Amino acid sequence: MPTSFKNVTDQAEDAMTQIARLRDQVEALMRDKVVPAMGDAAERAEAAAHDAADVMRERASALSVVVRNRPLAAICVAAVVGFLLGRTGR
Repeated sequence: MPTSFKNVTDQAEDAMTQIARLRDQVEALMRDKVVPAMGDAAERAEAAAHDAADVMRERASALSVVVRNRPLAAICVAAVVGFLLGRTGR
């Protein structure tokens, strides 16, 4: 019996050592690979958001020029769109 208890104890210690080593490896991978990749992804997402905002500002500016040049047409288009949205909202 003492031999089997020692074997079980040794196996448990080996398993705990392997778990600790795996935990260290996972932490190193997170620090070296995942964190920088997340930073890069965040920078790309921020750049895309800025680009989208710039495009929307340009389109809004272009639309405001059209509305200033043709206010009656803009009112008619807005009325038609409002009517259609009202009809489909029922």
